Amino acid sequence: MIIDHSREKLLNLIAYFVKNTKNCKKTKLLKLLYYADFRHFKETGMSITGLKYYAWDWGPVPKELYVEMDHPKQDFNDSFSVIPSEDIGVDIIVKRPADMKHFTKREMKIIEDTAFIFKEALGGTMVECTHLPNEPWRTTLKDQGMYKEINYKLALDNTKESISQAEYEQRTADFEEVKKALS
Repeated sequence: MIIDHSREKLLNLIAYFVKNTKNCKKTKLLKLLYYADFRHFKETGMSITGLKYYAWDWGPVPKELYVEMDHPKQDFNDSFSVIPSEDIGVDIIVKRPADMKHFTKREMKIIEDTAFIFKEALGGTMVECTHLPNEPWRTTLKDQGMYKEINYKLALDNTKESISQAEYEQRTADFEEVKKALS
């Protein structure tokens, strides 16, 4: 049986980003999650959180989490308070420290790098970054239209950090075999 820790990872990753970056309101948080997930996918063929991202006006948005922040599940409520801000957006108050025990060394490196790179950035700046040419958001918007799911495979490219399309397909097939064997 495969144990999935994606929900714990998501909640702890939110806590980590809020505590380890400045001005981490809703927009910035959603972009931090996007950058960490897509970089990890580029290197391994799997995201960190398992979230699905969609091409919305202001860039990639994990729709399920976006909606949940307005109508939180109990474990989210136990971990965070989401409060309308005096300026723009919402403030996210962390109620418990991040527990990073379910993250791999690679995931932690990507998470730490993402927090470091965007530590001082504002949400609006991060939105602009996601709109750059050849970014998965822009490609999805151009090829499929607004509000469509962004395919993680758009993160794969010909850089040395990226796995190849063939390697991704092999890893996916291997993972499906393992899941089948364990069910």
